Amino acid sequence: MKLRTIKHINYAHEFQMGSMRIKQPLPSQEVEQVSPFILLHHAGPTYYEPGAYKARISPHPHRGFEPVTFLFSGKIHHKDSMGNEGFLNSGDVQWMTAGSGIIHSEGPSDIFEKEGGTLELIQLWINLPREYKMTAPKYQDIPSSTIPEILEDENKIQIKLVAGNYKNAKGTASTFTPITAMMVAFEEGAHFNLEVNPLHNALIYVLDGELKFENETVSKLNMVEFNDDGDSIQFQSTQKGKLLFLTGEPIDEPMYSHGPFVMNYPGEIKQAMLDYEQGKMGTLDF
Repeated sequence: MKLRTIKHINYAHEFQMGSMRIKQPLPSQEVEQVSPFILLHHAGPTYYEPGAYKARISPHPHRGFEPVTFLFSGKIHHKDSMGNEGFLNSGDVQWMTAGSGIIHSEGPSDIFEKEGGTLELIQLWINLPREYKMTAPKYQDIPSSTIPEILEDENKIQIKLVAGNYKNAKGTASTFTPITAMMVAFEEGAHFNLEVNPLHNALIYVLDGELKFENETVSKLNMVEFNDDGDSIQFQSTQKGKLLFLTGEPIDEPMYSHGPFVMNYPGEIKQAMLDYEQGKMGTLDF
């Protein structure tokens, strides 16, 4: 096995989005995308008193990609213009294919508003190749109990395999292109040896804890992008924490994005706006 080297380490700069503080390591000034991954937003962890958090992201459209939500803690409520409705709890994943166009809204569930608690999630945007950009929208509600769990290094590492194949296990999510997605919790002193498809791009986002690579120490709220020069990634943890590990087959096509639409060319963005205004993506009131 040949170890991959680090290409970039990006800190997740914070900004205000509505009522939430969002940390964004991708895209950044240094890295436009790690194809097929084009955006990563990390919200929380934030504790809300009972009755204190009632904000909801109002209905908005998407086209041409897949917005995926990894819920690390809390409870959220999803609705969309296809009639799908999901109630996510800690550890659950929501894999939505916007495809030709969908309108959705999301926010804390009624139970979370009433009881309060800690909310932490990642929303990841995954590009779709041109042949699938206008595919029919799809919604995958993936409870934590259905996600395969892999324990390594004497149970110091807990891997939840959301998508892809890893060590004889198959992730729950179906994907349009080859992707591996893992939610990983680890103890201090854990040793990682992650296998990587040599044809895939790979990244790690550290939500919490600290990782030690051969020549680099990576603390929480940093994203590590790797060169495509090997088939494994090795490091150890110097603090307890959690991370998101992603690999994917790159999409070698032009990409043009504007707001909630990700297409190949500017004219397709204009068409998406027109289709949304004309109600071709459906309607959603709440």
